[in-house]
Amino acid sequence: MKQLERQELDRENLRAGIVSALGAYVMWGVLPLYWKGLQTVPALELLSHRIFWACWFGLALVVLGKNVRSFGREVRILAAERSKAALQVIAALLLSVNWLVYIWAVNQGRIVECSLGYYINPLFSILLGIVFLGERLSFWQSVAVGLAGVGVANLTLQFGGVPWVALSLAASFGFYGLCKKKIQVSAVTGTVIETILVMPAAVAYLAWLALTEQGAWNLTDIRTSLLLAGTGVVTAVPLILFARGANYLPLKMLGFIQYLSPSISLCIGVFLYKETFTAVHAFSFGCIWLALVLVSLAGTKPLQRWEERLNQKVWGGKRC
Repeated sequence: MKQLERQELDRENLRAGIVSALGAYVMWGVLPLYWKGLQTVPALELLSHRIFWACWFGLALVVLGKNVRSFGREVRILAAERSKAALQVIAALLLSVNWLVYIWAVNQGRIVECSLGYYINPLFSILLGIVFLGERLSFWQSVAVGLAGVGVANLTLQFGGVPWVALSLAASFGFYGLCKKKIQVSAVTGTVIETILVMPAAVAYLAWLALTEQGAWNLTDIRTSLLLAGTGVVTAVPLILFARGANYLPLKMLGFIQYLSPSISLCIGVFLYKETFTAVHAFSFGCIWLALVLVSLAGTKPLQRWEERLNQKVWGGKRC
C-alpha cells in the first residue's frame, strides 16, 4: 500500500514538475511580446523598472509565503562568506547586463538573434564547466561544441559581423549560471538579493528621469505605467515556476524543455514580426540545433555505442 502511495506521489510530483517547467519556459518564450508592448520606453529605463518592481514583488512573495526566516538565514550565510558575497555582486551585474541586452535587442527587431543566444547558452555553459570546474568533454560534447562554432562562424563570415547580441546573451547568462552554481541560494532569495544590489543605481536613474520629466511612468498613460509595474511579475513568476520544476524533474527532461523558450521566441520573431531568416540563418541554426540534440543525447546507449566503435576504429580501443 505504501509503495502504491509513493508511486502515486511520484507521478503527481512529475506532473507538477512538467507543468511548472512548461509554464516557466513558455513565459520566457513569449516575453518578447511584453517588451514590444513597451517599445516606446528606452531600454535602460525599462531595465531600471524591471529591477525596481522585481525586487518589491520578490519581497512580497517572501513575506506572503511566510519565508522571512529562511530568507534571512540564506542572506546571513551569504554575507558570512566573502567569496560568495562577491560572486553574488558579480551575478547581479551579469543579470543586469543580460536583461539590458535582451530588452534592447527585442525592441530593435532582433528577436531571432536573441533566440540564437539562448540556443548557444547550454553549449557555452559546457565550455565554462571545462575552464572553471575542471569538467571534461565527452566525444559527442566535443562534436556539439564544434558544430556550434561552425554555426556562429557561418553567420560572422556571411554577414560580415559577429552576432554580438547572441554571444552577449549566452556569455552573460552562462557566467551568471556559473556564479549561481557556486552560490546556491533559492530562486526567490537570489532574485531579491540581486535586485537589491543594483537597486540604488536603478532608483537613482528613475528619480533623475522623474525630476527632468523624461520618464515613461506617469498617471496620464495608465497602460504604460501598469505594464512597467508588471515587469516585476513577469520576472519573478517564471523563476519560481522554474525552481519548482527543477525540484521535481530529472535534469535530462528539464534540458529538453529549456529549448522551448528560444523556439517560441524564434517563431515570434520570424512569423509575427517578420524578422529576416535566410538560408544562412537556417544553416547556422541547424548546426546549433544538431549540437543541442547531441548534447541532450550524449549519455544514451546508442551514442555511447557509436563512440565506442569510433574509438575502436581510430585509436584501436585506446584513448590518447
